[in-house]
Amino acid sequence: MVKYPTSLDATFAALSDPTRRTILTTLQRGNASVTELARPHSISMPAILKHLNVLEQAGLIEQKKTGRVRTCRLTVAPMQQAADWLSLYRVFWENQLDNLGKFLQQTDPKKEENKACRKQPSHPRRRS
Repeated sequence: MVKYPTSLDATFAALSDPTRRTILTTLQRGNASVTELARPHSISMPAILKHLNVLEQAGLIEQKKTGRVRTCRLTVAPMQQAADWLSLYRVFWENQLDNLGKFLQQTDPKKEENKACRKQPSHPRRRS
């Protein structure tokens, strides 16, 4: 059985929630305070803090408190690990789809040699 780092599990678990994905999208534009991150969501501040904790535990963000303001920033490493893992499957599926495309080109029903192999309809046509 193939073993993957547990951090990969935490990354995908954190990414499974749409609120957390929206937070990460906001942080792509730059650092933001917790209040700024909470603004577009119609959930309580404690709920936002729980989402931020999940993202931080997964290593996707870092939080820094300066005075009364807590600022969050995006971190790269966990997302890069997830992208690397997914790229293995991207290559696999691209190859599979390329092979399917080649097969479909070889069995194109529009080609003359394939017309003789096509089954004729078994039901007679209705007259109008």
